[in-house]
Amino acid sequence: QVQLIESGGGLVQAGDSLRLSCGDSGRTYRVLDMGWFRQAPGKEREFVAGISRTGDTTYYADSMKGRSTLSRGSAKNTVYLQMNGLTPEDTAIYYCAARLLTGTNWSRITDIDYWGQGTQVTVSS
Repeated sequence: QVQLIESGGGLVQAGDSLRLSCGDSGRTYRVLDMGWFRQAPGKEREFVAGISRTGDTTYYADSMKGRSTLSRGSAKNTVYLQMNGLTPEDTAIYYCAARLLTGTNWSRITDIDYWGQGTQVTVSS
């Protein structure tokens, strides 16, 4: 019902910017809270940013505050993550996520109902 498709990853240099996109190619009628998580090699998957289904509230991991912006597109269940000032520490697979639950807590991965396949972001020094 919900099929999340990410795009926009790639290889960039430190200090560069990147914009990740995520859309739902399924046929759900629901509008979902959506967000991004990332997983670096040898590390656990961690929260990056989240946005409410209305688009009026956003949440960011401390590491992303001030240098990233998450927004919703006009199409249902479409989001864009603009990341600036990238560093090698941002290298990871970035996963789009969607959840039926709504609220302010984005720390629980178990709250995520749908995942994209992931897109690789590599930042060289």
